[in-house]
Amino acid sequence: MNPIYERSRGGREAGTVKTTVRPARADDGAAILAIRNHAIEHSTALWTETPQTPAEGALWLAAHLERGSAFVAEAGGEVVGFAVYGPWRQLDGYRHTVENSVYVREGRHGLGVGSALMAVLVDAARAAGHHVMIAGVESGNEASVRLHERFGFRVVGVIPEVGTKFGRWLDLTLMRLSL
Repeated sequence: MNPIYERSRGGREAGTVKTTVRPARADDGAAILAIRNHAIEHSTALWTETPQTPAEGALWLAAHLERGSAFVAEAGGEVVGFAVYGPWRQLDGYRHTVENSVYVREGRHGLGVGSALMAVLVDAARAAGHHVMIAGVESGNEASVRLHERFGFRVVGVIPEVGTKFGRWLDLTLMRLSL
């Protein structure tokens, strides 16, 4: 394996955590699905309350694998996060604009996993010839907003109360990065 990105960083846990980011594979599907479903069940990062089935997760991942836009972070031999980009809108006039998603497994936040994934994701989208990357972030997710800002994303607008989850209205912060 030729990892795209390796990073060692001391974190909350004792010792050093080595994170390797590589292209995702179909056999990463169960780990990615577990991270996605945890976010669905416990956060406002994904605006649905219905966990994905293994079949739905496999179809979702297959679309990203086909376009080469899915990456995983591994630490200690386990998947601790994933990142993807995909079409922002389906009309061909938007074909050079992509939207990103970066998720880190519970218990691995603050260890540099999200940054490692974002670095690879932005580089991959740029290398693929995309022009703009969009991030749609739940406005209360300050950690995600900060992560995107560190990579040069700028807030281009906030749309109030466009989503709902856990019985409350959610605002969407739109961020943009020129690739």
